[in-house]
Amino acid sequence: MSPVKTAPLPSRRAGLRALLLPLLCTVALLAATAAPATGAPRPPRSDGPSDTVVRTDLGRVRGVSHGSYATFDGLPYAAPPTGTLRWRAPAPSTRWQGVRDATKPAQRCVQMPAPGVSGVVGSEDCLYLNVTVPTPTPKPSAKQRLPVLVWMHGGAFLGGSGGDYSAEQLAVRGEAVLVTVNYRLGIFGYFGHSGLGSAPAFGLADQQAALRWVRANAEHFGGDPRNVTLFGESAGALSICAHLTSPTAVGLFQRAVLQSGSCRTSFPRGALGPGTPAYEPFVPQAEVQTAGTEAARQLGCTTGSGDDVLACLRGQSTDRLATAQLMQSFNRPAFGNALLPMAPDQALASGRFHRVPVILGTNHDEMRMFVGLSLAAFPIRTEDDYRARLVEAFGAAAPGVEAQYPAAHHLTPALAWAAVLTDRSFTCTTLAVGRDIAVHAPGLPLYGYEFSDRDAPVLTGLPPNPGFPYGAAHGFEMPFLFSSLPTERGMTDAQRALSDRMVGYWTSFARTGNPNTPDAPPWPLLHPSSSPHPRSVQSLTPRPGAIHAVDAYSAHHCSFWDGLPR
Repeated sequence: MSPVKTAPLPSRRAGLRALLLPLLCTVALLAATAAPATGAPRPPRSDGPSDTVVRTDLGRVRGVSHGSYATFDGLPYAAPPTGTLRWRAPAPSTRWQGVRDATKPAQRCVQMPAPGVSGVVGSEDCLYLNVTVPTPTPKPSAKQRLPVLVWMHGGAFLGGSGGDYSAEQLAVRGEAVLVTVNYRLGIFGYFGHSGLGSAPAFGLADQQAALRWVRANAEHFGGDPRNVTLFGESAGALSICAHLTSPTAVGLFQRAVLQSGSCRTSFPRGALGPGTPAYEPFVPQAEVQTAGTEAARQLGCTTGSGDDVLACLRGQSTDRLATAQLMQSFNRPAFGNALLPMAPDQALASGRFHRVPVILGTNHDEMRMFVGLSLAAFPIRTEDDYRARLVEAFGAAAPGVEAQYPAAHHLTPALAWAAVLTDRSFTCTTLAVGRDIAVHAPGLPLYGYEFSDRDAPVLTGLPPNPGFPYGAAHGFEMPFLFSSLPTERGMTDAQRALSDRMVGYWTSFARTGNPNTPDAPPWPLLHPSSSPHPRSVQSLTPRPGAIHAVDAYSAHHCSFWDGLPR
């Protein structure tokens, strides 16, 4: 059935959609370019793959051994959320007889369609995960088990898939068990309606169900269920922020790594293009319910009781729901429910978070990715263009911002604008989260980093912009951890050495709660601004001797941003 034509939402939202659609589609789909096709098997390695069988709590699974590591893909952690299970908490999966094939990833969850692409991408039957283990792995009876790292992918809560990330270098070099997860996206994961009451965001509930699967099955793969590190990037990091403040996540993970996303991440007005409103990643439950009522009206589900309306909505075909308009209307998790009782930034600021060791990090040029994607539609050629963007974003404070970031101090006005947004939306908000954690849990192991490779390989799919280098943009650290992510060129020897160093840091943190290893430059704790060693984050670059602690707070004008309202 073809998608229905729906009535427009109020003009402000309709205008936002028109401005953001091409950008958000690209952002969401950049992370989905690693797999050659939905559900495609991993390419065989030259060391001669062979079958390997592991018993899980639901039955035996057959993966593929690639010599130094083995993969088990497409493992169900919950029942398919289809039919009457659409917009319900993830239900337990059923047992199976015999040996289940686990040699290729399952289909990705339904994605927001890209411009010009017809038909649904992905499937609602998508609650599966993938496991990568080094071989040989410890037997179930071994005393020394491996740390487990669970990856939550990014993609604006609209795109991406766990199967896009090949985790063998983390598993082999770091001697760890790696798990990558699919979770519901867009309207399928973040829909709300008064008939659903205070149901939590289903995509976040999926992630917690996956963590419960890990707790039940880690030992079967040689992992330690009591040593689980949750890590993710962008929307994946926002998800981890939610779990850090979620009462229902107690005991599901013991460490956390947030890459380019935090409980305070937000965008000012006009950040993604003129006319776009300010962005906050989490919204009140009532706001999502109001949007759900409007969506039900557009879909013709308005008569009868609340149960009747929900039955009508659950009866809609996937393609009627997976429109760009509806998917983009529901890509922010709601708070005011059992999973998220309050906004994560408020919970963190009040000390209501799980006391686990944390790494927080950003990239030096985060917003160059977003600005670079939008320059064709919204060019910033002159200082007047730059000044207009500042006025829209910051109003009366715009002259003060311009004084901190004069266009003459940057190669182009567009690069000045990207620097403003990087500092305001990513670096300083992340350091503020570190301060919140340190204030309420002063003895908690807390580390910060800044990925600063100005010549990092550019992710495939980004448009070239003459005079606008991407530098260390949003997401550019991921190929240093996951070899499957496609870039426009390969890494240099120095960048491969940095990749090895980052893998060592990440997996050492997963093993002990401390990223430091004897053969690596020391990584200091991140302290609050009042400490004797303020704002020390580890600068990660491939230049010889360049991995060292830096004062990111001063370098990114954070004292200035702390003095402005969000």
